Parts: sequence; C-alpha cells; structure tokens
Amino acid sequence: MPGKKILMLTGDFTEEYEIFVFQQAMEAVGHTVHVICPDKKAGDILKTSLHDFEGDQTYTEKPGHNVVINKTFSEAEVQLDLYDAVYAAGGRGPEYIRTDKRVQAIVRHFHEKQKPIFTICHGVQILIAVDGVVRGKKVAALGACEPEVILAGGTYIDLSPTDAYVDGTMVSAKGWTALAAFIRECLKVLGTEIKL
Repeated sequence: MPGKKILMLTGDFTEEYEIFVFQQAMEAVGHTVHVICPDKKAGDILKTSLHDFEGDQTYTEKPGHNVVINKTFSEAEVQLDLYDAVYAAGGRGPEYIRTDKRVQAIVRHFHEKQKPIFTICHGVQILIAVDGVVRGKKVAALGACEPEVILAGGTYIDLSPTDAYVDGTMVSAKGWTALAAFIRECLKVLGTEIKL
C-alpha cells in the first residue's frame, strides 16, 4: 500500500507531543506528514507548549521544543487534493488559528470531500469553527471543549484519558495521554495494517 499524505494544522504553542509523536509515528510506517501554520513557510520555527495536570484546577503550561515547519502554508492550501487526511493538533494553537478563514477553508475541503479528519485535545476548536463539521458526530476532546462541541451540534464523548473514539472517518481523543490509541485508530482509518 502506498503511503498516505496527512496535513497537520498547527499554530504557535500547539501541544508538543501531539505534533512530534503523531508525525514520527505516521512517518515510521511510511506516511508523509506536512506540518503547516498560517503565514509560515517551510523552514520557519513553530514554538510549542507542554500541558500537564499537576493537581491544580486546570492544566499547567510550559514551553516545549521548537518544531521546524516542513511545508509552506500557502503551497499546501492550494494542493489540498493531494492530501488523504487532515489532523488538528491540540494545545493553544487552535484557539487562534481557528479564526483564520484559510484554515477554515482547509477543514471545509476535507469535510466536504469526506476525507478523514483527526482531532485531539483542543484541536476540535478548529473543526467547530466550520459549520457542520462536528454536527451529528460523536467527538472526544479535552473536557473544557465539551460546551463548544454541544453548541456545534456534536455529542461530546467523555473518554478515559488513554482512549480514542472513531465516528466514521473522524478520529478524536482527549489529549496527548491517548496518543497510542489515537494513532492506532488513525492508522486503521487510513487503511494501514500493521502485523506483529
């Protein structure tokens, strides 16, 4: 089976693990992941963040490692037909890139073409910004996103922190602690078979 091409939507302070672990896992089995960010080009730096639950009422945030963008945003947005799936990584990036009309157009393309859409943690905020994408879908995300999922017409699924959920070709999970299950389900949706 030929490798698939996945477009990853990010912004500064996207969750580090949700970038690096996903990208490396997909590339390990032969897929290509293009990491893009509005107004950044291949070779530009993306700052990331690390979120953790340390006993406070909400998560803490620390600086993560820098990521090198590997695809120019303006090039990717005009080549969407070349991609098999889109991935909305979580963290802080989604809260502001979701308002970018170009990002919304990218999500709309994958939704209308019924191509796989992957979302984790706050990544669902990007999908919610596009009318109809989560409507009628069962979606997992960080608990703080539950009201937004419901207001967008979706059903929020309160998974364990290590599980992922599949609704058709949409794969979702609460956060980085679910990356193993999330990646496994994404691979299944992509038709990737791993034999042990």
